[in-house]
Parts: sequence; structure tokens; C-alpha cells
Amino acid sequence: MTPSEVTSRAPVDHATDDAILPFEIAALDLRGRVVRLGPALDDILSRHGYPVPISKLLGEAIVLTVLLGSSLKFDGRFILQTKTDGPVRMIVVDYRSSGTVRACAQFDPALLANLPEKSAGTPAGSLLGRGHLAMTIDQGADMNRYQGLVTLTGDSLEEAAHEYFLRSEQIPTRVRLAVAEELRAGTSGPRHHWRAGGMLLQFLPEKVERMRGPDLDPGDAPEGTAAHVVPVDDAWIEGQSRIATVKDIELIDPELSSERLLYRLFHEHGVRVFKSSGVAAKCSCSRDSVTNMLKSFSKDDREHMIQDGVISVTCEFCNSKYVLAPAEVDLVGEG
Repeated sequence: MTPSEVTSRAPVDHATDDAILPFEIAALDLRGRVVRLGPALDDILSRHGYPVPISKLLGEAIVLTVLLGSSLKFDGRFILQTKTDGPVRMIVVDYRSSGTVRACAQFDPALLANLPEKSAGTPAGSLLGRGHLAMTIDQGADMNRYQGLVTLTGDSLEEAAHEYFLRSEQIPTRVRLAVAEELRAGTSGPRHHWRAGGMLLQFLPEKVERMRGPDLDPGDAPEGTAAHVVPVDDAWIEGQSRIATVKDIELIDPELSSERLLYRLFHEHGVRVFKSSGVAAKCSCSRDSVTNMLKSFSKDDREHMIQDGVISVTCEFCNSKYVLAPAEVDLVGEG
């Protein structure tokens, strides 16, 4: 499409949940995505009944994973995983290029109880503690996986994402994440629902001279060595300042559309939006996959799994429970 074929119109006012909206500010060489999650997020979190701060942190991880995974240009998966010594031992979010996402968390109730504040406002850093964040791109069975690692030192997921792009991708990037509970009136009283939103902004200039950035600190430079400094491009300075003004409520407000939010931020330069895509909560588990998984264990291990004449397996992602007879996993007559 040529510039003359690009149509101009006012931003839509109606908000769309469970959607990814790519956008571009050509005048500033900025590209990005806005994600809004409603029912999909609520479906994932409500299946587990996590404590509020755990649900909020997992919601942030889901938004971040969708923001990053939706950039895949092939049929594959983007997996975000944390492993730390904090109250939240592990988070796993699995996003597929088809637009489906699943997620789960493991936490230590004793460590969580010792936190001075156990509300939705509990800082992510105090929940995560120290460890690492892994971001994995899985291109399929016949392709190599690509994985980037970021050290977590009590920082938020936003800060971890910034460090990931600085170290692994070396693309100037900023993200904003927001998660909150929404109360709605119902026939049996008020009900709460989870909502979330996020924005990713990247500086992707076409001219080589605008791509230059400072060398990363090698860590072993002689004492007194001057740091490598490259002036930050004015366009990226403006982009960072604009996304920094985005409030949490603007990312989750059901009355504010993603297009209207982008117009608020960048209307002076013109914002081009592309076709949006959907997000759905969907687990990949099934009775057949659970059966095949159990058959991969040794016969002795399978026999020890039998309790009260059956083998029970609960999916950590969607909390679905599968009850199988020994015969279904080739243990006819056993147990």
C-alpha cells in the first residue's frame, strides 16, 4: 500500500477485549502493539483461585508474553518462564502464534504470608525475588529453539523486559503493563473480573546512522575507562516520554479503545493502525496427550501412580482433572 492509498479516519470509540492492535508512528520510526485482555485473562486466573497478588503478577506476565509473542511471523510458540527464590517460585506463560495462551504459577504460601503487604499492590519484585527470566521462541519440532535469559534481582516485569531487549535484541524498547480487578453487579451480588492491558513501543529506524547505540559494558574494562556514550535520538526520547505518561487505568478502561489511547499519545505525528488479532485462553492438554505422557514413564512408575484403582492427573495450566483406568496406560490387570 502506497502512502496515497492509506486512508485517514477518526479512532473508534468502542473498546475491544482480548485483542492485539499493531501500530506505527512513521514520523518517529516507532512501531508497537497494544493488548487488551478481559474474558481470556479472567478465564485463566479464575481456574486457579490464586491469592490476589499472585493473580496480578501472573496477569502481568500474560500481558507481557502476548505483547512479545504476537510478533512471531511463523507458526510457533513464545514461552515466558521465571524461576526465583521469592514467594512466587515459578511462572510459565505459553503463547501460540494462533492467538491462544495458557499460564500457571507456583508459589510458597509460607513466604507469601510473611510479606508485609499481601494485596494487589504488592510489588512484583518482592514476589519474584532473585532468579532468572527465560524467554523462549519455539519454531517447531524440526527447528532449534532460541532462548534469552535475564537476571531477576527484585525488579518488576517491565524492567526485566527492558533489560531483555537491551541485552538480547538490542532494540530500544519500552513496555507498560497494567492488571486490575473489575467489580460488576450481578443477580447474586457484585462479581469481580480480571482485566489487563499493555503497550509495547520500539524504535526501529530505517537509516543506519539512527540505529547506533552505546556498547554494552563488558564487565572487565580497566578502571577509569570512559563509558561509550551515543546521544539518544530525539524521536526515541519523545517515544519514551509519551509511553511513560500512560496510566494504568488507560490500559484497562473498558470505555477507552486502544485506537483512542494511541490517538491521545501520538495524534500530532499521525498513527497508523493495522489489522487487529484476537487472543483466547486455551490449554493444549487432552485425555490423549495425558495418556501418552503417562505411557512415557516406566511401568514401575506408572504402577506407583495408581491410587484407589485409578491414575489421576491434574493439568497445572487449566486445572482440568483426568482420571484414567490402569488399562488406558497399558497396565491391564495391574494395581
